[in-house]
Amino acid sequence: MEIKANPNRMELQRLRKSLVIARRGYKLLKDKRDELMRRFMELVGENQKLREELERELTDAMRRFMLARAVMSAPQMEAALLLPKRQVQLTVGEESLMNIKVPSFSWEVSGLKTGSPLPYGFAQTSAELDEATSVLTAALTRLLELATVERKVQILSQEIEKTRRRVNALEHVLIPQLEGAVHSITMRLDENERADLTRLLKIKEMVEAK
Repeated sequence: MEIKANPNRMELQRLRKSLVIARRGYKLLKDKRDELMRRFMELVGENQKLREELERELTDAMRRFMLARAVMSAPQMEAALLLPKRQVQLTVGEESLMNIKVPSFSWEVSGLKTGSPLPYGFAQTSAELDEATSVLTAALTRLLELATVERKVQILSQEIEKTRRRVNALEHVLIPQLEGAVHSITMRLDENERADLTRLLKIKEMVEAK
């Protein structure tokens, strides 16, 4: 699709200004896309590392729970884990990443004043249950960190796609159309100037002949 424009110098000047702005916008968006990709790959690497660490910790915790279940009865485990001793208050905020709003999670542990962090006493429980509970408690922080990073990855992925479409639209649609319009008007004006010059020369020859 071509840009419809009147072949005059005012329109040519306007199109040239638009072309300069489009090229500048293309460069800025391309730089933004490249930087977004760099940050995206960093977050993907961090996400993969956190996920692998969390999977190892959860696998270890499940193994320890299975060992505890082997030496404790179901009522004993249920009674030991029935009432939590600590609470986690999660706060969701926002932070800016390359002028993009991304979620920011913060948390605060409450309810633990003194004594053991475990939600039960040691009299009727096994060491395996103690270890499994401790591993899960430590994994909570990593789980929240993973949720934060995964949400950032999702938002950056969407922003990269939007920026990529804009870059492609400028590179393959708008800039070529503006360049074509500028070239077409320039050629038309040059033809008009040559035609005007030819007419002036003919008029001059006619005047001189008289």
